[in-house]
Amino acid sequence: MPVPGWTHFCQRRPEECAVDPSEPAKIALTAQSWRTLARVNQEVNATIRPMTDQEHWGGPDRWDFAEDGFGDCEDYQLVKRERLVATGFPRRALRMTAVIDKDGEPHAVMMVRTDQGDFILDNKRNAVLPWRKTGYIYLQREGDTGATWVSLGGAFARPVATAGR
Repeated sequence: MPVPGWTHFCQRRPEECAVDPSEPAKIALTAQSWRTLARVNQEVNATIRPMTDQEHWGGPDRWDFAEDGFGDCEDYQLVKRERLVATGFPRRALRMTAVIDKDGEPHAVMMVRTDQGDFILDNKRNAVLPWRKTGYIYLQREGDTGATWVSLGGAFARPVATAGR
């Protein structure tokens, strides 16, 4: 079952949630695609200023693009996804993902499915990490169709020290 914020986002912006099943579910991780992932992650992290949904929208858990420059975790990831799709990445390989962060709080990240494993784009760090190195507990992520989500069974990933954020 999708995260409620995702469901409401998809009702408002169905074109953003439509996944073409003929698109690849994974990207080839090349030097160029890696540079693009790292650049987009860093640029979006630097561009958006953190603000809770309560402060921003006056209510709980609204997923949307941070068009005014403010947002919370899922808003960062939606902007990253939009920019990566604009560069030619298949939306089907860019999965919104619900986790529990190292502080025990709900958090949203974007999982990029590649031929060399799954990597995480996150507003809490500029480093793009393999999912197993984030220190997060993985709850669920967007499935192959976009409309459905799949359980990740609470898989735990050990943290790794990274330079920067």
